[in-house]
Amino acid sequence: MTKYNITEKKEKEAAYRSLVSPKLMDELEEKINNIIIIQKKYKDKNYSAKQLAEDLGTNTRYISAVVNVRFHMNYTSYVNQYRIQEAMSLLVDRRYQDLNMEEISDMVGFSNRQSFYASFFKVNGITPREYKIKHLASHPSLLDRPKKRGRKPGSKNKAKTV
Repeated sequence: MTKYNITEKKEKEAAYRSLVSPKLMDELEEKINNIIIIQKKYKDKNYSAKQLAEDLGTNTRYISAVVNVRFHMNYTSYVNQYRIQEAMSLLVDRRYQDLNMEEISDMVGFSNRQSFYASFFKVNGITPREYKIKHLASHPSLLDRPKKRGRKPGSKNKAKTV
C-alpha cells in the first residue's frame, strides 16, 4: 500500500488535434507566426485567438490545435513568450530606463501589471524589477544615460524680450 495516491499525469489528447491535416497544420503554423511575430500582434492586448482565427479564415479549435501541437503550449502562453522577450529587451535598454513597469507592460501588450509580473516570473523565475536590477548590476555601462540635447547644464532658460 502506498502512502500517497500519486499517479503520472497523462496529457489529454483532444480529438480535434488529429482532424487537422499535417499540410494544413504547416500552413497555419506559418501564418500564425507571421501574424503574431512578424506583424507583432502580440503587442495588441486585445488580439485574441478568436481574432486570429477570423483573420486566417479558420476557427479557434484549429488555432488551438496548431499552437498546442507545434509550440507545445496554449495560445496565451505562446503570445506571452514574445511579450516577455520584448519586455526583457526594453528593461535593459537605456533608452527606456525612465519607464515604470506599467509602461513597459503596456508597451509589450499586457492588460495589466499583475499579468505581466506573473508571466514574467513564470518564464524567468524572477520579477521584471529583479531582472532589470540584476542585468544592470552586471552591465554598469547601461546605467550611463544618453546626454539630452538642448540647453547647456547650468544655463537658464530665459525668454527673450523685444
